[in-house]
Amino acid sequence: MNRLQGSAEALSALQITEDMKGLDTQSKSLLQYAEVLAVILRDTIAEYKGYSWKEVAEFIEVDSITSTMEVSPGRTNTKIRSDATEYNNLNEKTSLFDLAFRARNPQISTEDIQINLHIDVEPQKTYDVGYPIEKRGMYYLARRLSSQLSLALNVTDYNRLSKCYSIWICRDDIPKEDQYSISVYEMVNTRNTAPNTVSKENYDLMTLVVIKLGNTVYNGDEEDEEYELLRFLNTIMYPHKDDFMDTVSEYIDFSDNEALHKEVIHVSTIEQIKYEGMREEGREEGRTEGREEGREEGRTEGIQALILDNLEEKIAKERILVKLQKYFDLTEEKAKQYYERFTSGRVV
Repeated sequence: MNRLQGSAEALSALQITEDMKGLDTQSKSLLQYAEVLAVILRDTIAEYKGYSWKEVAEFIEVDSITSTMEVSPGRTNTKIRSDATEYNNLNEKTSLFDLAFRARNPQISTEDIQINLHIDVEPQKTYDVGYPIEKRGMYYLARRLSSQLSLALNVTDYNRLSKCYSIWICRDDIPKEDQYSISVYEMVNTRNTAPNTVSKENYDLMTLVVIKLGNTVYNGDEEDEEYELLRFLNTIMYPHKDDFMDTVSEYIDFSDNEALHKEVIHVSTIEQIKYEGMREEGREEGRTEGREEGREEGRTEGIQALILDNLEEKIAKERILVKLQKYFDLTEEKAKQYYERFTSGRVV
């Protein structure tokens, strides 16, 4: 594999995901990084077929990545704000794209003009939501396409419409026969009695991709066309395996981030031995002296040592909080309290 170059920010997010229990918010947050998105996009977007992961990552407009874009309402039952092109729906619940962004379309862009694809990625915990995911995906595509035209302008320029992709990654509740499959829905010209045909780029403006996982174990063959993508998604959507970072590192190279890379490989085990040892010393002291405060004192010293040592190594706060929860069986709220207690007055 021709690996991507990974950023320190992506590595830190992957470390946190590896430690945390459950999918949802933290695993979804991995998708905001171009090096993670590139692995997904290369094998799901037709315009990127034949390109390397590195090239696809360079197509992504990183500054456009957002999780706060509204699934914009249409013209019916809406009103236009007086000072903006944004508009409100009067009677529909607000919903947001999980992750929306733009990426270069290399097939029709030129040196002087860049044409973008409009993409949203929707990780879903379950495929069985009580309605067809495919219908929702087409709805999202229609909203994304229509939102490219400003309602505030008197002239509607349909030449400005660019192709939209909606990629749905469904994790659980997949029928066994459909597990680890990819379905692509696109617009096609099914009948044409005229002598001339219209260029596909002028009507094929919406493509829906539905990826169905369904099991913590992926038993695909390396010869399978979708093997690399499905193996990668299996890793990041079902984290907390012993080989989590080893597998991710086959796709993304973090060797240039030496300090964090060292922590991934070595420090977690060393820290666990060190700080759990301090905790045990406190427990033993408490047993020997018959005092509860002895146990608590040793535990508190271990917590303080972990926080201060990690601050010295410039480890991110979020990562430190995860370690506190993991090594000392703390709740998230309690970990935050200890962090504030031992960093009060310090520059962090």
